[in-house]
Amino acid sequence: MKMNRIVLITGATSGIGLACARKFAENGDKLILTGRNEHRLAEIKKELSAKGVEVLTLGFDVRDRDKAIKYLENLPAEWRNIDVLINNAGLALGLEPEYEGSYDDWETMIDTNIKGLLTMTRLVVPGMVERNSGHIINIGSVAGDAAYAGGNVYCATKAAVKALSDGLRIDVANTSIRVTNLKPGLVETNFSNTRFHGDTARASNVYKGIQPLTGDDIADVALYAANAPAHVQIAEVLILATHQASGSVIVRK
Repeated sequence: MKMNRIVLITGATSGIGLACARKFAENGDKLILTGRNEHRLAEIKKELSAKGVEVLTLGFDVRDRDKAIKYLENLPAEWRNIDVLINNAGLALGLEPEYEGSYDDWETMIDTNIKGLLTMTRLVVPGMVERNSGHIINIGSVAGDAAYAGGNVYCATKAAVKALSDGLRIDVANTSIRVTNLKPGLVETNFSNTRFHGDTARASNVYKGIQPLTGDDIADVALYAANAPAHVQIAEVLILATHQASGSVIVRK
């Protein structure tokens, strides 16, 4: 189904965000891509533009509310009517017991996974309400359903994504806006490398003995939800690898 929507994706320089950018580009959508790495944004824009995709890049961290406001309130006129917002920017840091956790790690996760999502929602959704049209896709996690060992604060932030998604869906139920919460399980991206502060060897152990999901797998579901008929709202989807039963039950072979 070829579209010509304007799709804004946060955290679009890698992993699920980049996969979503490529999938929605293939679908004929125009893209607003945000991220902290402006060099990677430029590379991705070059890659997609070569395929005829219209791309606008915005280099900012969703934790920086002032920059987010500046960029979103000064979008060129032809980019202002955002049809799909994919709140993808997020991360996990550390795997220590809650009583030994890093204050800095806590703040980064809360500011990115919760406050960043809220900032983008606050900036984009009023326009959708005014136009009575739009779709918000929040990238949550299986971790938001139940805590796992060492997950504590990260799990809490993804539980917040579920609650915020549910709350927003209630808030816009009198409109034609749809809200989707995607909850991936084990996805092989740079997620674990980030969690372990660049310890690649430790990160690679996370995926040993199991075929994990890929960013493309999650992007496929995001695109399916976005392309569903207007009267169909894919409210929530839990996506797990075949040998993963929950956030904490993984069978390795």
